[in-house]
Amino acid sequence: QVQPVESGGGSVQAGGSLRLSCSVSGCKYSICLVGWFRQAPGKEREGLAAVYSGGTTKYVADSVKGRFTISEDNVKNAVYLQMNSLKPEDTAMYYCAAVAGGVGGEISEQTLLWLREYGDWGQGTQVTVSS
Repeated sequence: QVQPVESGGGSVQAGGSLRLSCSVSGCKYSICLVGWFRQAPGKEREGLAAVYSGGTTKYVADSVKGRFTISEDNVKNAVYLQMNSLKPEDTAMYYCAAVAGGVGGEISEQTLLWLREYGDWGQGTQVTVSS
């Protein structure tokens, strides 16, 4: 198991930025698929972005493309979600999920759905955007 650990959430005004971090120490010896998701009260968990640890293949969902970017630091075994131009509707619990080994190829919306089903999950970090 990867056991992701999220950090970096908080409260910010609309238009502000936050960078979320996901520590994936379980990926030290394996290539991992790591994704970011969010879930607002009463809504389905939504896939936002994903990346392979140690790789350049990335995917960002259309719903946040242009405002959110995903990156990874293979030395620190961490994956980041940079969120800019935040809106009140971005308020949610943000989660990181990961799968180690046996992963590769293009990342798509379907990949995020698969990761949502089979990934190891962190506890989440709350993001609150006020107007």
